[in-house]
Amino acid sequence: MYSLHEGSGLLLLAVLAGLQIAAEGRGTPPCRPGFSEDVYKVVVPDITEKGQPLFSVRFLDCGRGGLVQFECNNPSDFRIEADGVVYAARSLRYSTLSASPLLVKASDTTTQQQWVTQVRLTSSTNSNQQVQEDAVPTVMSKDLQEIVFPPRNLDGQLKRMKRDWVIPPINVPENSRGPFPQELVRIRSDHDKNRSLRYSVTGPGADQPPTGIFIIDPISGELSVNKPLDREHIPSFHLRAHAVDLNGNQVENPIDIVINVIDMNDNRPEFTHQIWNGTVPEGSKPGTFVMTVTAVDKDDPKTANGMLRYKILSQNPESPTSNMFTINNKTGGIITVAAGLDREKVPQYTLIIQATDMEGNPMYGLSNTATAVIRVTDINDNPPEFTAETFFGDVPENRVNVIVANLTVTDKDQPNTPAWNAVYKITGGDPTGRFSVPTDPTTNEGLVTVVKPIDYEISRTYVLTVEARNEVPLARGIHSPRQSTATVSIRVIDVNESPYFEPNPKLIKLEEGMLPESTLTTFTAQDPDRFMQQSIRYSKLSDPANWLRIDPNTGRITTSAVLDRESPFVKNSLYNATFLASDSGVPPATGTGTLQIFLLDINDNAPKVFPQEAEICEKPEPNAINITALDGDLNPNAGPFAFELAYRPSDVRRNWTITRISGDFAQMSLKIGFLESGIYDIPIIITDSGNLPMSNTSYLRIKVCQCDISGDCTDQQPTMAAGLGTGAIISILLCIIILLILVLLFVVWMKRRDKERQAKQLLIDPEDDVRDNILKYDEEGGGEEDQDYDLSQLQQPDTIEPDAIKPVGIRRLDERPLHPEPQYPMRSAAPHPGDIGDFINEGLKAADNDPTAPPYDSLLVFDYEGSGSTAGSLSSLNSSSSGGDQDYDYLNDWGPRFRKLADMYGGSDD
Repeated sequence: MYSLHEGSGLLLLAVLAGLQIAAEGRGTPPCRPGFSEDVYKVVVPDITEKGQPLFSVRFLDCGRGGLVQFECNNPSDFRIEADGVVYAARSLRYSTLSASPLLVKASDTTTQQQWVTQVRLTSSTNSNQQVQEDAVPTVMSKDLQEIVFPPRNLDGQLKRMKRDWVIPPINVPENSRGPFPQELVRIRSDHDKNRSLRYSVTGPGADQPPTGIFIIDPISGELSVNKPLDREHIPSFHLRAHAVDLNGNQVENPIDIVINVIDMNDNRPEFTHQIWNGTVPEGSKPGTFVMTVTAVDKDDPKTANGMLRYKILSQNPESPTSNMFTINNKTGGIITVAAGLDREKVPQYTLIIQATDMEGNPMYGLSNTATAVIRVTDINDNPPEFTAETFFGDVPENRVNVIVANLTVTDKDQPNTPAWNAVYKITGGDPTGRFSVPTDPTTNEGLVTVVKPIDYEISRTYVLTVEARNEVPLARGIHSPRQSTATVSIRVIDVNESPYFEPNPKLIKLEEGMLPESTLTTFTAQDPDRFMQQSIRYSKLSDPANWLRIDPNTGRITTSAVLDRESPFVKNSLYNATFLASDSGVPPATGTGTLQIFLLDINDNAPKVFPQEAEICEKPEPNAINITALDGDLNPNAGPFAFELAYRPSDVRRNWTITRISGDFAQMSLKIGFLESGIYDIPIIITDSGNLPMSNTSYLRIKVCQCDISGDCTDQQPTMAAGLGTGAIISILLCIIILLILVLLFVVWMKRRDKERQAKQLLIDPEDDVRDNILKYDEEGGGEEDQDYDLSQLQQPDTIEPDAIKPVGIRRLDERPLHPEPQYPMRSAAPHPGDIGDFINEGLKAADNDPTAPPYDSLLVFDYEGSGSTAGSLSSLNSSSSGGDQDYDYLNDWGPRFRKLADMYGGSDD
């Protein structure tokens, strides 16, 4: 065992002598699980901080792979981790520790096997002598702590040792100024006497990041730090020392070295916020908690370097005193120490807070400051006060949701807070709850509002007592003054109110069938305006069936038609009519009332058969039709019904029979064995059960058809197909007549349009006169022969000289060939001018049908128009002197289209 001593208070580091089980005989001995030593001897400092590592125990599990848990018999002082390292559970002094050995137990959670070892603790002040007794002295080149590997035999056999030293941590102060490298300890092995060894260290800070912090001389084993350390960055380092020969063979088991960085006061306190905000209610008592400020120091909080103290440097404003607040120097909690906080006077305080480390030592400690802003919050220490003792307002009667008056108050508390917001309450003068006083959220005024109609005839004025409070109660000791209550005087204005019917609706019961001009009842209205002398007139507003009339002066209601309960305007025997009452005010007011007439049923409707159509098979089996009756009346004027077949025609009773099933149903069936298919209308006499029974003959249309096995008609044609009703036939005829009229009108219109087109071709507009316009034809004529015209041929044959007539057999090339001549229409020598158009049209049609007409453009000769023609019809077109005696003045009477002809052929010689 070796004693390592360093002057000036350095801790003594013990040598870890890890003895292993020696091999017995030849070969490798079997591995047995358990602690490496039965007894460990550990050197500890006189004073140990909480959480500081002290030593470690080694457990051999021989590759079992089981989970081993460690525990000690003194958990209040020591804490052991799963890797076997033992830490101080609290701040310890060696003098207070028990002299009994510390027991460490290992338990295998799988096999439940347990192992126990002892740890004897020795103080670092008296361990030097013991180390020298158990170890061989070693000559050191420097005065350094020395860590010695456990000794080995020359043959390499492990030597069994009863005790093993655990190395305590090496403490190195941070921020050292050097010079660097700075030696810390020397690592040495007993085998360096007879062979050359090489030393090395591994772990974070050596060969692992951050690398290069610690270095070791491979020959001398001196471990040095190569640069300043920063505890706030890395508080401790865990290294492992190795010893190998020149061939790289391990000659010692690695040992663990823990290097703790000792904290220095190199960091100022830092507040987590530079400005702190807090609140405190006004009027708070001394000792009221306000807020807590917090500062942090990166130095070790277990030392004085990280122990902070707080103080208040200044207070602004210093009112009412300069020491309104104090601070807990350890926790940073700020509380009040004086009374007199009043928000209305000082709404906010600003404090400068200082935090100092070294437990507040002003000479050696580092300081920093922050600002604390304390806002004094409002409490309800000022009640609202009305600005006037009495408020006035007017309101028309029967008006609701109307603001009558605005009540104003003042409050010294902070605006828009519960202590400032006013709440108004009516404490008197409104027993029926016709008024309310809500608060205007913007102005904080009280709005006196009418919530129920006010009747001028009942009360002409109201005097209200209103009290103002805040949303929160007044602070303790504060009472409401007289100014928190005010009076509101309200005057009601009389207005013209609408008349009202009483009762409304009014119900009367009558039998239906009342004759016109019968008096039903008197329906009058009341005028609520008792102080106005007004008259009321009545009129009818709604009378769906137009059965009633009302006297405009008296309100007497009479009938104008027969009341019928079965009318579609009557629902559930009830008929509603609405009447209007108008007073003589300016402007007039009106009111409505409803008259309900409950019509009692009388037997005025005869029953009818239902259904009206049915189907039945030709053969009677299975053949039956169930029928009933419909009666518009109510019981007892309806069923039960009596069903009977009519006596005529006679074949009805011969072919059919009817059997009563119940009071409302009967059954029709064939009486004979076979009836030919067809449509049959069966008259049935039905009688109801009224006091004066009513009978009616209804016709049941039955379709007799051939049926299949299941009794269904095989003829799918519906019953209505057998004949069309009268309405359908009339509709069809009307459609046919309308269609014929449309066709006739279309034909007439087409003919008229053709005549108009033909008249336009003959009667040319003066603007289209051939003498003033050039007519363009798209077809060319027959050449030069077309220009050889004999205009004399246009004259009447009787005016031509006899020697001018061409001999028979001589004709022009463009003259028509000699064929049988068509018969052209004959006209008189002097036709009436009105027939010229018809004559030309007839001549045109004859020319179109003439097969001898040339197919080219040529001059047609009209000098001879068939047998008996004198060609006198064109004589009026000749402008020669032969027609000068003709009078054409009548053309002026035909309109503007013939005025040009009248100018050409009539009038004077000019």
